[in-house]
Amino acid sequence: MIVRDRPGALRLMLAWKGSVVPHILPHILLTGLFAAAVTWVSRHHYLDGIVDYSLLPFTIMGIALSIFLSVRNTATYDRWWEARKQWGHMVYEIRSLARAGGIYLNEERRRELMMRCLAHTHLLRGQLRKEDVRSELPASLSKALVDDALRTANPAAFMLQQAGEVLAEAHKAGDLDSVATAAIDRHLHELAGIQAASERIAHTPLPFAYTLLAHRTAYVYCYMLPFGLVSVAGWFTPVFTAIVAYTFFGLDRLSEQLEFPFGRHANDLPLDAICRIHEISIAEALGEQAPEPLQPVEFQLQ
Repeated sequence: MIVRDRPGALRLMLAWKGSVVPHILPHILLTGLFAAAVTWVSRHHYLDGIVDYSLLPFTIMGIALSIFLSVRNTATYDRWWEARKQWGHMVYEIRSLARAGGIYLNEERRRELMMRCLAHTHLLRGQLRKEDVRSELPASLSKALVDDALRTANPAAFMLQQAGEVLAEAHKAGDLDSVATAAIDRHLHELAGIQAASERIAHTPLPFAYTLLAHRTAYVYCYMLPFGLVSVAGWFTPVFTAIVAYTFFGLDRLSEQLEFPFGRHANDLPLDAICRIHEISIAEALGEQAPEPLQPVEFQLQ
């Protein structure tokens, strides 16, 4: 995620970090060169009697394409925003769990519960990003428990189940009554719901045909546009074509990035930083030295 103060007008125009321009620049240049070639051919009268388009079809098609890309962009942003709300809610649940554990559990069980819940958040992050997070799991967890978790098909769910085992043991030992057990388990239930929502977002992309239609239509429009502009824009045709290509290709690429918000692109969610917030919350609840929050590197927070 890009974290920076809003720059001035000129710096905003020239901002590169977090922009989709690096990803679409070759396509913009290609459409600009194609428009320049069409303009050159037209100026040498090679298209006379062959191509004589008005701008009306391109105007109508451009409006329709803009609406279509806008709807797709809204759909992908909804996925990004839902993921952000889920991981923001996780911060609330972890802190509430630490507080409830301090009320009902002894120090040893409370620590074990919180370490397993912290491991659950790291393992979920690793699953969503397809990364190995073994080295980032709490050192207090036994190697056997970590190995057992990583051998399962869903390590995060396994670790959350192990957190529930702490409550089960306390309840069986008579240290927790049914009301207290249910009060703490409610937070584990919420964490399970957050994991399920994250997996749903990660594993259910927008229909491929929908994406393909937007992608193809944007390319067809940008490569047909010079034939409609050349008679009225002259040598400015490549400039106008490149501007339109930046808009449509940029919306298409941005939608592609927002569709999967758990990666490491500039505009994806900062899962590392959120997990560090969990570490800080748990350490402070247990009276331990809390680590420092993660800071953006070149305006990007991972």
